[in-house]
Amino acid sequence: MHIHGSSAVVDGKLQEKVCIKGADGVITAITLNCAETPDSSHSGTLIPGFVDIHSHGGAGFYFSDLSPENVAAARNTHFSHGTTTHIASLVTEPIGVLEEQILRLVPMVNAGVFEGIHLEGPYLSHARCGAHEPSLLRSPDIDELSALLDAGQGAITMITLAPELDSGIEAVEYLTSRGITVALGHSQADAATTNAAFAAGAKLVTHFSNGMPKPSAGATTIAEASLAEKRIPLEMIIDGVHVSNEILKEVLASGDQRTILITDSMSAAGGADGSYSIGSLDVVVIDGVARLTSNHSLAGSTLTMDQAFINFLKANNNIVDCVFAASTLPAKTLGLHAVGEIAVGKKTHILEYTGTEIKVVAS
Repeated sequence: MHIHGSSAVVDGKLQEKVCIKGADGVITAITLNCAETPDSSHSGTLIPGFVDIHSHGGAGFYFSDLSPENVAAARNTHFSHGTTTHIASLVTEPIGVLEEQILRLVPMVNAGVFEGIHLEGPYLSHARCGAHEPSLLRSPDIDELSALLDAGQGAITMITLAPELDSGIEAVEYLTSRGITVALGHSQADAATTNAAFAAGAKLVTHFSNGMPKPSAGATTIAEASLAEKRIPLEMIIDGVHVSNEILKEVLASGDQRTILITDSMSAAGGADGSYSIGSLDVVVIDGVARLTSNHSLAGSTLTMDQAFINFLKANNNIVDCVFAASTLPAKTLGLHAVGEIAVGKKTHILEYTGTEIKVVAS
């Protein structure tokens, strides 16, 4: 592989006239103003492939689907929108069902279709259950967590939980000791509990401002504690619905480069409006917005990472920061060392941003 870009985001900077060479799927050289004839030239800006660490499905299917072909169709939909590295997220289910879903995904993780599995539930707050079936929510149990991790055979990379639950802090400590990235979310925790969870090893916050109280001056909740702890990355669903402009501005002002762009996509991502479901809950998608039919709560998004990137770029007008949020920081947070940047030794996951759209250049 040998490609030229009129510009590229390399080493945290927007560089001009960049030449990138690769072999066997790995970048071997990056130079400026190369005179050799490339395999392809690109007038847009070359950026690393997107790393979506929180996504449940697309193309009408979930990653929990019984059919590997349907799971692959959902994965391929996101790949066509620039997600070259993907974590498969699973929603709250009975523990036995969750174990079966994990076991079906393990071969796909081993094959490199996904980089890992994210369990969003069942260890979530009833008060902030969102689109998770309330009757299935529970407090964490170490033996139960151990069994889930064993079922995952090393494929589970991240778990979202509410730290205020009984044994919540103990669960954070245990999962961290097992090498799992712990995210706090779907939580009603106060600031003290949140800070205790960070001290115990929690590394990020799941879809900040959703599934938790909204930030409020003078309040002492998980939202304020998360904003104040500048080293903690915050997942954000930038679709124009989940996060207000005011909250986005507050996050951007709270610390440099701490946003992780995610889709939190449900099965309608890449598809049409209509009737869908999340687990056992009915969902209707109108004008691209997914809501539960029971109470009209938001039920994930229909977002793809290319649109999330473009939306974020409109908000902060800094392509370097957008690359960090869509690729570099999610990779660093989950310890995915081979992706997230255009750099020698990284995978040849390269996109082109044309100013209006994202194209996959190499994967």
